[in-house]
Amino acid sequence: MNFRGGRHTQCGNQMIIVVDGVDSKEKATALIGKKVTWSSSAKKEIKGAVRSAHGCNGALRVLFETGMPGQSIGQKVKIE
Repeated sequence: MNFRGGRHTQCGNQMIIVVDGVDSKEKATALIGKKVTWSSSAKKEIKGAVRSAHGCNGALRVLFETGMPGQSIGQKVKIE
């Protein structure tokens, strides 16, 4: 969905993602600890992990190992 950030800051290695079928905080907390992988068009993979739920509508906060490029916004990730 987007980077995690506040009014004046942005975290480059943390992203807020939305998962299809997850529409409550209880369903989102069941995914905490799962591994997440984003792959670019150049077959480069950036791995991360779900750290917590974000809000009450089922969004997830994911911490990636490195900063994410701007092209990753709106793209799909794999959750294992």
